[in-house]
Amino acid sequence: KGKGPQGKRITLKMAKNSIRVNFSGRRRLDLSKMGITTFPKCILELADVEELDLSRNMLKKIPNTIEKFQNLLWLDLHSNQLDELPKAIGTLQNLTFLNICNNKLTTESLPDELNLLKNLKTLNLGLNCLESIPTTLGALRELVDLGLFDNALTTIPKSVKNLPKIERMNVKRNPLRELEKPEEEADTIKRIESLYLVEEKDLCSSCLKMCKGERDELHRLEDMTPNSSKELSFPLLLTPNSTAKDNQEEWRVR
Repeated sequence: KGKGPQGKRITLKMAKNSIRVNFSGRRRLDLSKMGITTFPKCILELADVEELDLSRNMLKKIPNTIEKFQNLLWLDLHSNQLDELPKAIGTLQNLTFLNICNNKLTTESLPDELNLLKNLKTLNLGLNCLESIPTTLGALRELVDLGLFDNALTTIPKSVKNLPKIERMNVKRNPLRELEKPEEEADTIKRIESLYLVEEKDLCSSCLKMCKGERDELHRLEDMTPNSSKELSFPLLLTPNSTAKDNQEEWRVR
């Protein structure tokens, strides 16, 4: 017997009572928030439903028998404890919506067969442990909405970024290098942010030596800079308005 939590046992009767018909006319088998720890085998009897919701449980594994649900258009497995996906998920060719966020999936645990879901429009891989995204996901040409938030991604493959129909791609809270701000260029001019005035007697010998060195350097720079305070002399130029002063009377007469 396993030592882990047994979870709630789902019977076929319970499952049948959990089927609802939504506004679009699809039948949804809703077993969310049921405390399920293992995939209920009994629901294979209801494999003709169009939507299956097993979200917010404690599932660690989805068996390959998921391939029985060939009519599935919508599959929600978010908020479980899944650390892998079955290869058989690639057989669900009619899927348009797949939510597997908030699990324990890694890049290695994503099966290559995921790229066989050619009709997929929404794929949510957020809140997992992904360090990279397989370039093969670029085969999902119908994808419109892709969730990659809260992972450990450093890059997004061009094949995924350039998907022809993609409209939304949530990559928030990933250490993406392309989103990092470029380092500011080093400022060659040292700018003073704080100025503290002290007497020499209050400084230790090393600080005093450093201050004197900086003072000498400042004086050296001052000697190299032209002093604008000195009166400028232009001996070859006429004093401003001197000609005007000599000819004022002549101009008045005219």
